[in-house]
Amino acid sequence: MENKTLTPLDVAKLLRISKNTVYELIKRGDLNCYRVGKKIRIDSKDVDLYKHKCKTNPKINNYQSSSTILENTNETFLHLNEKVPDGGFIICGQDILLDILSRYLQVHSSGTNALRAYVGSYSGLLGLYFGKIQVATAHLWDGDSGDYNTPYVRRLIPGIHTVIINLAFRIMGFYVAKGNPKNIIGWEDFKRDDITMVNREKGCGTRILLDEHLRLLNIDKNKIKGYSRESLSHLAIASIISRNGADVGIGNEKTGLQVDNIDFIPIQKERYDLVIRKDDLNNPPIRAIIEILQSEDFKSELMGIGGYDLSQTGTTITEL
Repeated sequence: MENKTLTPLDVAKLLRISKNTVYELIKRGDLNCYRVGKKIRIDSKDVDLYKHKCKTNPKINNYQSSSTILENTNETFLHLNEKVPDGGFIICGQDILLDILSRYLQVHSSGTNALRAYVGSYSGLLGLYFGKIQVATAHLWDGDSGDYNTPYVRRLIPGIHTVIINLAFRIMGFYVAKGNPKNIIGWEDFKRDDITMVNREKGCGTRILLDEHLRLLNIDKNKIKGYSRESLSHLAIASIISRNGADVGIGNEKTGLQVDNIDFIPIQKERYDLVIRKDDLNNPPIRAIIEILQSEDFKSELMGIGGYDLSQTGTTITEL
């Protein structure tokens, strides 16, 4: 094929990615380029070479997935920032306890009206890094250390001092049909060819929990039926299982109790944390959030809902 000279915008359109992602690929050395004066140009044969490398190099594919998450995250926060006036306050996360926290924050003497961004942990940390939000939440398990959140905050928010404060602990596990007809009991069952799953979206803590266990057990995710089918919430996953749309899905115990015709198989206790910039600790809304988390009224309301371990709620886990 004829070798053509392309601009970064041409490449972005060709690969259906943002122009910023093209520049990042060039910066990382994944995509060759040259300069004509001050302009960057790319040969079409180098684009073809990059596409070939993507098909054979999983690290590049993983980076592309991260880039897609970042692009989607930027679109989400851009939409939110358009709704929020200067000085607006955004809390990321999907758990109902954050709805309750936002309500308490609204009536606190030092509080504010918080806008919720219903995005996963990975996207929330990226939003905090880029200064698009004020509060991120995370439940990201690291299979090598066995720790939650701290390894990811170090990697995704480099060079910024952060504070990790516990919100609650939750029980994660498998949603299965009533009576567990497939006798699903653990992660090893994902090796079976008679099981179909429904997955969560890339970047959420539940998806990362699954992927880490698959990595440690050396299970090929591409051989799991239903792995590429994604749903955006624990409730949606449980609903699919209850309607016999799949054999297994992953979610928290609290949500599983709300859906008929499923059983919950507990697998792992997870730590669900709030992540903020250390420089923001003295801001009135942040101080208000910490006071709320440590208050008996807030904890009592969550205890009434059930499904949470509040033994460390409001406790600083670490400062980075």
